[in-house]
Amino acid sequence: MPETTLPVFLVDRLPPVDSVVFDGEEARHAVTVRRIRVGERILLSDGEGGLVRCVIDGVQGGRDPALGLQIEERWVEPPPALRVTVVQALAKGDRGELAVELATEAGVDTIIPWRASRSVAKWEEGARGEKALARWRNTARAAAKQARRAYVPRVLDPVTTRELTTLIETADIALVLESGITERLTDLTLPATGELLLVVGPEGGITDEELTTLSDAGAHTVRLGPTVLRTSTAATVALGALGALTTRWN
Repeated sequence: MPETTLPVFLVDRLPPVDSVVFDGEEARHAVTVRRIRVGERILLSDGEGGLVRCVIDGVQGGRDPALGLQIEERWVEPPPALRVTVVQALAKGDRGELAVELATEAGVDTIIPWRASRSVAKWEEGARGEKALARWRNTARAAAKQARRAYVPRVLDPVTTRELTTLIETADIALVLESGITERLTDLTLPATGELLLVVGPEGGITDEELTTLSDAGAHTVRLGPTVLRTSTAATVALGALGALTTRWN
């Protein structure tokens, strides 16, 4: 089976030896859901580029499922030379989590929730906000496994517009997606390396005041194409375009 089709399981730390017992929640999923059998192969990932290919030499069921593993190969996937951080405005319902899922599958490196003025969803400080952030992080983790990525995107704490301007000032280039703008993404000269910051507004759009603030901080306001995209899909479409326009897919 090609490595691109092997199931991926995330671990906090890759095993240091070549014969190990794999247990815990990920092993439970492998045994009870994926029904992994002796002789099959899987990939273990630390979510930070490290991967090992393993062959299963034992399966333990019951209340504490586990797999016996023999490691066949270890390697590290290099990160992209141009890293993309998506600043995603908070969205109502499950649209924020959908945006995280799709952007992760499309290769985003970091995701930062944005408390935009027109965001319907409001993440309050405290337990409720932490719970919402945890859902985004869990979504990114699950999507990275599904996409068989070597890297799990970081999902950072939410930012205000003022805090976003600081991120724009330190990025190598910052793009704000907005329909009805004359300048297109394809009109820009994009860097080959460094950090690209991609700002996606809420379903109600980015206010004129916010656009002015972000532009004054150094961001380029651009459109992707002739149609209006939803906040849950805009970053994914942009990541696909960036993959073709830069070295990210090389």
